This record gives sequence, structure tokens and C-alpha cells, in this order.
Amino acid sequence: KVPMLINLQPRKVMGIESQAMILAAEDEDKLTILVPEKDVKSGSEVS
Repeated sequence: KVPMLINLQPRKVMGIESQAMILAAEDEDKLTILVPEKDVKSGSEVS
């Protein structure tokens, strides 16, 4: 499971329709996908 922003207005990214964004962080040219510390229910709010 990864945290995502959903309910975004659809738009094309590299020719594919996207309706969500995966949350990630960047540090010194390294991109890391964020993951929860513990298992959470799908649809939980990110705060």
C-alpha cells in the first residue's frame, strides 16, 4: 500500500490518463515512495 492523492481532474501523463498521484519525497536526487509505518485501512486519510 502507498499513500495517493485521488479525485484529481484526469490528465494525460506520458500519453496515459492519470486520476491520482503517488506521494513521494526527493532528497539529493533520490526519489522515495512514501509508505505507512503500519498497516492502515485502504481509503484512510493522510494528514
